[in-house]
Amino acid sequence: MSDVNGVQSESPRKRLKNDPTNKVAVVLGAQWGDEGKGKVVDMLAMTSDVVCRCQGGNNAGHTVVVDDAEYDFHILPSGIINPKAVSLIGNGVVVHLGQMFEEIEKNEAKGLKEWKDRLLISDRAHIVFDFHQSVDGLQEQERSKDNSGTKTLGTTKKGIGPCYSSKAGRHGLRMADLLGEFSVFEQRLRTLVDAHQRMFP
Repeated sequence: MSDVNGVQSESPRKRLKNDPTNKVAVVLGAQWGDEGKGKVVDMLAMTSDVVCRCQGGNNAGHTVVVDDAEYDFHILPSGIINPKAVSLIGNGVVVHLGQMFEEIEKNEAKGLKEWKDRLLISDRAHIVFDFHQSVDGLQEQERSKDNSGTKTLGTTKKGIGPCYSSKAGRHGLRMADLLGEFSVFEQRLRTLVDAHQRMFP
């Protein structure tokens, strides 16, 4: 027992490594999609406190049916349906903001509610811009013209690969950049666009 401001309280319980309440469930896809990850996450999310996406973008799709409502998720963690779970979009995810808001609106019309206080986005998540999507399509066109036998990737043209290229090149823009001085954000965006226009005139 400890005495804090004259109030007796028990000291916080130290969790043991093998405490059964210390559970983390990880759902990984070992193929190229369509393994049913979204449905598994939705099932696990019913008893979870936090549901987190750690990588990828809105090129994936998860359909979750609850009662008569069919929810479609591309960027949102599919566990967002659980009103008791916090949904986190992590720093490894790339986010097209316009398409994320469209997805939210469509799912709100189907019954998704009370998500605003439960959806968190890492300030280190990178932003997918429309020009990333254009570059994705242009790169796919170039691959189709290649006579070396290289085939197209079959990309969804959502700009995921080009955005990760910007991230790897350390000139991509992150959510945190939106929160800073707008003139700095604007200049960095112009520099990024100019670089892509030089590569793809």
